[in-house]
Amino acid sequence: MTHYQSYPLNNTSTLTRTRTDLPVSSETLVKTIIEAADDRKAAELVVLNVAQVSYLSDYFVIATGFSTTQVRAISDAIMEKVAQKLEKNPLRIEGTTEANWILQDYGDVIVHIFLPAEREFYNLEAFWGHAQRFDLASINSLP
Repeated sequence: MTHYQSYPLNNTSTLTRTRTDLPVSSETLVKTIIEAADDRKAAELVVLNVAQVSYLSDYFVIATGFSTTQVRAISDAIMEKVAQKLEKNPLRIEGTTEANWILQDYGDVIVHIFLPAEREFYNLEAFWGHAQRFDLASINSLP
């Protein structure tokens, strides 16, 4: 069974639209995001469980790219893999023009992809230091 619907477009072709109303756990989404970011060689991958300390989301995923090209590639890879595997699109994306810090908001999970200088300056890990932290090696221990 597929979860795609086709819509007619000018009677000559169809537009395939992905359903985004299927439930996906936050943990599954995080693991898919981490997998995509790791495929594009993102550095310093960190997951913060902010569910107990913030109403914004359940998890933050933080990654570093070493050029604006790599930051965009990581962002694109995440969006593509999540759309293909989980049929989910971000609710909002910010920062793609400059690509110093790209933010993808998936609702329960917010992704931050930084250049090294921006990551050091904003230091989200310290700001959210009271949140439970997972690195790449411990990501499989997510609930």
